[in-house]
Amino acid sequence: MKQNFEGPGEGQWITVDEKNHELQVPENPIIGYIEGDGVGPDIWAASRPVFDSVIEKVYRGTRRIQWWKIAAGEQSFKECGSYFPEVSFDAIRKCVIAIKGPLTTPVGGGFRSLNVTLRQELDLYACIRPVRYLTGTPSPMIRPEDVDMVVFRENTEDVYAGIEWKSGSSEATKVIHFLETEMGVKLPSDAAVGVKPMSPTATKRLVRMAMRFALDNNRKRVTLVHKGNIMKFTEGAFRDWGYDLARTEFSDVVIFEDDLSSKYHGEIPDGKILVNDRIADAMFQQALLRPREYDVLAMPNLNGDYMSDALAAQVGGLGMAPGANVGDACAVFEATHGSAPKYAGMDKVNPGSMLLSGAMMFRRMGWHEAANLLEKGLERTIGSRVVTYDLSRLLPGSTEVSCSGFGRAIVDKIREI
Repeated sequence: MKQNFEGPGEGQWITVDEKNHELQVPENPIIGYIEGDGVGPDIWAASRPVFDSVIEKVYRGTRRIQWWKIAAGEQSFKECGSYFPEVSFDAIRKCVIAIKGPLTTPVGGGFRSLNVTLRQELDLYACIRPVRYLTGTPSPMIRPEDVDMVVFRENTEDVYAGIEWKSGSSEATKVIHFLETEMGVKLPSDAAVGVKPMSPTATKRLVRMAMRFALDNNRKRVTLVHKGNIMKFTEGAFRDWGYDLARTEFSDVVIFEDDLSSKYHGEIPDGKILVNDRIADAMFQQALLRPREYDVLAMPNLNGDYMSDALAAQVGGLGMAPGANVGDACAVFEATHGSAPKYAGMDKVNPGSMLLSGAMMFRRMGWHEAANLLEKGLERTIGSRVVTYDLSRLLPGSTEVSCSGFGRAIVDKIREI
């Protein structure tokens, strides 16, 4: 799959203000897309007409997206011998915003996760996962409507940095020898070894993005989620660095839990943001029992992976969970579920994750009217009990439709609104 680096022939490039990282979005922006592997082509084929219909409905022909196909995944490997060619990274940098389906990481030693590679190569340091209930979606929760949180997951460090050595390898043996002789750490001689890096630089830029999001979107709480009671110099430091960032850069708007009770009688004043923290395992329980007390969650990589998927389960599962990998220079929006190869080409799976990620993408572009209409069309379609198989099996009396049929039903609802 040869990447056409000149773009789609029409449209204009999005640009980024280097000083404040704000986007300048033309009326006909070039947006990159990666179909993905497995069910990726199915959900893209269902989603693209929805995106185009929303834009046409809202902007009446004054705006449109020029879609630019970017090579990645299994098809790319077959055609050019690389799962993620360097030219594809350059293409994402050029178009600034892209959207992708799931990518399958090849099984076997020597292959790193394609998603992790994408995040690190482009320095997409924040994985943003909003979790909100859409009326009518089947859920195991009694009150799923209480769940409305946005997870900011640090994307480049922690155990996902990929610094590890196989059990019995010469590299692992060297590391174990160093730890024993120089650091006084005793390990089994056949241990596999990994390194968990965390830095104030990466932590603070993530928490800064979470704080700015809270301010821009009228969110009242930012919670630092960590396991600092055990890993004091990594996860505990994440907590401390997060508080330090809040105190030094947002001193005019932040309050802390001690202030909340002693100064504000338990109520967050208008214009203020409460910054607090929770131990990761306790936060899982809080998310189930007291979800209304949480707004924006900022956390290290591994915690964020677990937490965002667990929250998604509360509002309908990964099929209804959007996500974005965002840096200062570009952003890639994505379906957050796997490639599900056993369903590939069956026109069966739920495209909701990609559709909601598209709504996130529209908001990133400043096209808020399009985002709102897309979400409303999706919600009304689910409310009419026309759903894909994953939701139909949990929704008695519903009408099960295919992936593409679900997309068409959403387009019909959008036209009715």
